[in-house]
Amino acid sequence: MNEDGKRLIDRIFPPKYDFYGMLKDQADATSDGVRALIEWLRANDHQEPREIVNIEQKADELRHRMEDQLIRAFTTPFDRQEIYMISRQMDQILNFSMSTAIEMRAFGVETDKYIISMAENLLSGTGLISEAIRIMERSPEEAENIIRTIRKQEHDIEHLYIEAMNLIFGSRDAVEALRKREIYHHLKDAARNLSITVDILHRIIVSVA
Repeated sequence: MNEDGKRLIDRIFPPKYDFYGMLKDQADATSDGVRALIEWLRANDHQEPREIVNIEQKADELRHRMEDQLIRAFTTPFDRQEIYMISRQMDQILNFSMSTAIEMRAFGVETDKYIISMAENLLSGTGLISEAIRIMERSPEEAENIIRTIRKQEHDIEHLYIEAMNLIFGSRDAVEALRKREIYHHLKDAARNLSITVDILHRIIVSVA
């Protein structure tokens, strides 16, 4: 059967793609990447962050596979634009996590309590996103409760960022302050993407409830 014939058959008998499962897999990979970042930070040895890079590449493959199936799918369990956008935002969380490690190594920035705490809150938030995606089809009310907890993680990162920036602005070492600012800002950007991910996830939960 040629490609045109296959497409016709797919439209008459549309294949069912597990978008819940695919989003869950990407969310798990995102959480794994942030966990790898924390392990790298705690080692504080400025080695190449290979594990984070490997996980980011795996997550990219998951995302690209889902985008391909999103194009092919005749129907989706909820708005396909929402599927695309939440996948993109999770990808950004992982990208900023990877950039944090890469630039810390390049700039010679040492781990501090603010970097660790922001990363830990990010890990908690990404783990909860994975859990909310896992249960939202069968228990949207419980998933919505998880949303509130994730929002707290994002707010906690914002507060840590402000506290950390206030501290480095009082530093006499301007170069070190600029280096640290870049790292704090990457984690804050990751938290911003976490917030956007949560907003999209909430809309999806409302639509399937």
